[in-house]
Amino acid sequence: MRFASAGILNKDIGAPQHAPPTPPVEIQVALLTGGFDRPYAFGLAMALVSKGLCVDVIGSDEVDSPEMHATPKLHFLNLQGSQRQAGLATKISRVLIFYARLIRYAAIAKPQIFHILWNNKIQLFDRTLLMLYYRLLGKKIAFTAHNVNAGRRDANDSALNRTSLRIQYRLADHIFVHTEKMKGELLDEFGVRKEAVTVIPFGINNAAPNTELTPAEAKRRLGIGSGERTILFFGAIRPYKGLEHLVAAFQRIAPRHDGYRLIVAGESKKGAEDYLHDIQEAIDSDPSRAQVIQRIEFIPDSETELYFKAADVLVLPYTQVFQSGVLFLAYSFGLPVIAADVGSLSEDMIEGRTGFLCRSCDPRDLARAIETYFASDLFKRLNSRRQWIRDYANARHSWDVVGDMTRKAYAQLLAEDRS
Repeated sequence: MRFASAGILNKDIGAPQHAPPTPPVEIQVALLTGGFDRPYAFGLAMALVSKGLCVDVIGSDEVDSPEMHATPKLHFLNLQGSQRQAGLATKISRVLIFYARLIRYAAIAKPQIFHILWNNKIQLFDRTLLMLYYRLLGKKIAFTAHNVNAGRRDANDSALNRTSLRIQYRLADHIFVHTEKMKGELLDEFGVRKEAVTVIPFGINNAAPNTELTPAEAKRRLGIGSGERTILFFGAIRPYKGLEHLVAAFQRIAPRHDGYRLIVAGESKKGAEDYLHDIQEAIDSDPSRAQVIQRIEFIPDSETELYFKAADVLVLPYTQVFQSGVLFLAYSFGLPVIAADVGSLSEDMIEGRTGFLCRSCDPRDLARAIETYFASDLFKRLNSRRQWIRDYANARHSWDVVGDMTRKAYAQLLAEDRS
């Protein structure tokens, strides 16, 4: 027995010793929202938590929601508070208090990764000194470039704007964009490394409720007849949105068919007051003014479905843009889209199945596209086509897909740090 025991002992000693598998490192990330764009912050935060990440959401009253406080592993920190209009002194006080809170948070924060979804109020500070501060703290910085250069889009670009953008892009460890064209611009114009950029889909807005409200009831609530052909413009009103071209196109087609209606739903952004004034004057001076519904105000998520279900088509008459979240919001309600052929909008359009394209800044061609749509099988069979549009969008732009791709990029960042 002694020899047998010794043999067994020697065999055990000589065998390879396998260490227990190392448990995966829990990824902790802070989402810096800039205090707005709740749909994107909500969708991404929920997707990341579903992938097992621990997420801090740095937001404001505008970003807050009950789900942010009831989801395990999600911590909502309302560092910005109210974003409502106020006097100059109050605004300055709010901004300074927020930055003080943010700087303190960054100094004690547990997340290894800071993911900037949007910059805050002082763009120049955020792009330079604040980025350097995060890096000095040893944070890995991810940045979502929803617009590679919004200054060029808004016709207010400058050397200072491009220089500060270049600094931010160089200081970021990884950058997310929504299209290959955006990636190309980062590489060509800002010298970003190819390996530092990931193209991810624009996630579908899942913050807006989608209830049992029917299109017929939605039309009734807005005072629209069940047979009226209803066109929707939705979202922030800014010059690059091209609303004036949609109004001009509508005024071309309205006399040909008394059943056309146009809904303009969205708030005018600061600096676009004169732009909106000119558009409203054009609407009021035309005989078709009674066929236009104007809701010039912020539309909360709770009311969003009313407009998308009352509409027969969404129009995106943009003059310049890379991608638009409103496009995918429409798809989530099974609503077709007529879009100007700018940026990467055409990459997510299937002519005749999800909508139609038109030339940018061309009211005549937009009017043609609108009439083409209302004469098409897509419109005539809209009730049966809605689900196909929803399925198409979900397959390409679900938050599950976005969350998985984002998590993999985070894991790679941390792996590089450990190697």
